[in-house]
Amino acid sequence: MTNSALLFPGQGSHFAGMDEPYRGHPLFQRGLELLGFDPFESLQQGTREQQPAIFLCSVTAWDQRRDGLTPVAAAGHSLGEYAALVAADALAFEDALALVDERARAMADAAAAPSGGMVAMLGGDGDAVRALADELGLVVANDNAPGQLVLAGPQAAIDAAVRRGRDETGARPRALDVAGAFHSPLMEPAAERLAAALRRTPFQAPRFPVYSNGTAAPFVDLRAELADNLLSPVRWRETVLALAADGVDDFVELGPGEVLGALVRRTLVPA
Repeated sequence: MTNSALLFPGQGSHFAGMDEPYRGHPLFQRGLELLGFDPFESLQQGTREQQPAIFLCSVTAWDQRRDGLTPVAAAGHSLGEYAALVAADALAFEDALALVDERARAMADAAAAPSGGMVAMLGGDGDAVRALADELGLVVANDNAPGQLVLAGPQAAIDAAVRRGRDETGARPRALDVAGAFHSPLMEPAAERLAAALRRTPFQAPRFPVYSNGTAAPFVDLRAELADNLLSPVRWRETVLALAADGVDDFVELGPGEVLGALVRRTLVPA
């Protein structure tokens, strides 16, 4: 018997045309009506548009396939946590969309000042990457898979990590095209706004466990953890390992792209 976990992607998985398989679906169309604008028309603008767009694709993908899936767990990468909670019936679709919309606005505003960024450190020595981050005043924002750490913080420090990363850690630094230093202390204003929105939002007990990025374990306090996760590292590698340890042997990615499936394979298949 297969034990399936649903996986939902986060910001960065967007691409032009990703909405085409979902146009006309009632849930997708309802989401556009609730938003009051079409985020797919201006994806290149950034966080404000990309987050609700990815969320709409993800929940519609789940709705299209839900009759053929009986998941035992779910997880989402950062933004993807909201789609995972909808799939588990812990959040109503309309409430989740409102939260995602406010989260996107708050993160875009927080990213505007002070200037911050993110850099993926691909390969290399993980301990050396963490040491360089500490020296430069950066944080590990994402632990995505073996050999893939993402650092976040002030833009000047990110630029220094890009310059020094290869020589000092053996990693291949790749600056990310994002508006700010997500999952770092620079997102504190956004976390406060999100916490206020979460306090107004009703939640239900999930039908199956949804794993939190911040703990790599099932959510316990949804409101507190969702707000905290905006500041905390995305512990995706540990989340995948925890799901596998809890008996999951089938990972089903729902939404745009195939990034999470590749991270799962990198995490679970020995090098």
